[in-house]
Amino acid sequence: MANITVSVPDEVYDAARLRAAEARTSVSALVRDYLIRVANQGSEFERLSALQAETLTQIRERRAGYSAAKRLTRDEVHDRDALR
Repeated sequence: MANITVSVPDEVYDAARLRAAEARTSVSALVRDYLIRVANQGSEFERLSALQAETLTQIRERRAGYSAAKRLTRDEVHDRDALR
């Protein structure tokens, strides 16, 4: 396991110490957990690719059964009672 040294302003360290005490852990554990999350997130490209795939799947599911050939007539388009 590698050790690292990080320099932060005193007020940041003090706030981190308080947060760690509230969580009954150490500042080192907070930093370690944060770095693990960052490392496991993957790249921004991967995140956006996954989001795109999820969005496209949702769109396909919502429009199931839709066909451009099933066009509304002019009267159906302008039928105000159908909107109520």
